[in-house]
Amino acid sequence: MSKMTDVQETAGSRGPAAAGSVGIVTPRDFVCDQPFTFKSGQVLPGFTLRYETYGRLNANGDNAILICHALSGDHHCAGRHHPDDRKPGWWDNLIGPGKAVDTDRFYVICSNCLGGCVGSTGPSSINPATGRPYGIDFPFVTIHDMVRAQKMLLDHLGVQTLHTVIGGSMGGMQVLQWGILYPSFVRRMLAMATTAREGAQAIAFNEVGRQAIMQDPAWNRGDYPRDGGPRVGLAIARMMAHITYLSDASMDRKFGRRRKADAANGDAYTFDIQFEVESYLRHQGQSFINRFDANSYLYITRALDQFDLAQAYGSLETAFAPVQAETLVVGFTSDWLFPPDQNRTIALSLLRAGKRASYAELSTDLGHDSFLLESEELYALVRGFLEREHEPVVDFSI
Repeated sequence: MSKMTDVQETAGSRGPAAAGSVGIVTPRDFVCDQPFTFKSGQVLPGFTLRYETYGRLNANGDNAILICHALSGDHHCAGRHHPDDRKPGWWDNLIGPGKAVDTDRFYVICSNCLGGCVGSTGPSSINPATGRPYGIDFPFVTIHDMVRAQKMLLDHLGVQTLHTVIGGSMGGMQVLQWGILYPSFVRRMLAMATTAREGAQAIAFNEVGRQAIMQDPAWNRGDYPRDGGPRVGLAIARMMAHITYLSDASMDRKFGRRRKADAANGDAYTFDIQFEVESYLRHQGQSFINRFDANSYLYITRALDQFDLAQAYGSLETAFAPVQAETLVVGFTSDWLFPPDQNRTIALSLLRAGKRASYAELSTDLGHDSFLLESEELYALVRGFLEREHEPVVDFSI
């Protein structure tokens, strides 16, 4: 059996907090010092997952909720690391005392995925065999690999059963894989704005982003210094991808054709920033390159492209045959990256496989990122799904 160690044995601290906040949290590192074999057959001598926890695990070890993050997310989904942090964790509106994911009741765990770049082992980590970053020598990672690594973390934490695994977008893919790989371990699955396999358009967007990175001379076939690399290419990849997370209506409402104040004098014959939407996208690109590794972007987007449950198992119904969890799938009407039809297909396939599944479709004009934004309707759905005591009969509602 693999030996697991934790570099910090005390739980993440929780400081004074306003009502509804988990307060000040401290990330922790889970270290596996035994070889890990990827689905590709490639092997790492060991790995680290950075994670945070909120709330307390009960004596039975069965009140845990796992949060799975999206492509550009990480382990920091609630609370703040410092009192002066400008922003809390990326799902702080959903997670905390008295919130939809109530940390007074549940033990909530979120880890940065394997292959990531925010504390977990990924392409920017040091290869012990060379003393240099792995770069593109890092094993190809899949959603399957991410979930297996998470399971090792949960075993280390003493979790006996997952009350629920929750995620949106790439996180939703992990949710589905959890139910398939560990059916007796997962009681509920809640997947939002996700898909059982990407369509050609989503793959195409990912490829444009990868080419923006790989065609940047500073990429240097993945061999670049930590403070350098293809910053222009990564910024462009982020700008393009961010457009897919929004909707035409939300962008028009937020920006329209409004011009920057210093471009309002009629000087339209330059390539400098003139429209507010241009400024916004450039800001998104610049802020992203300060926190994300370009090689991780390549690896994770490829993992998204390769995720195809129907191909892997023969059909979606066959893929879902092992699932024991009750499932809620949530789609959003304005999501054109993983449209409602793709979410609905997951629920229908679960039902055809004889599983307990429900589908909810929320009307919103905020696009793919709707699952991250404040929505009382979404909070009510999540709370109701997590807190009902008796599992209902199979229901499918649109």
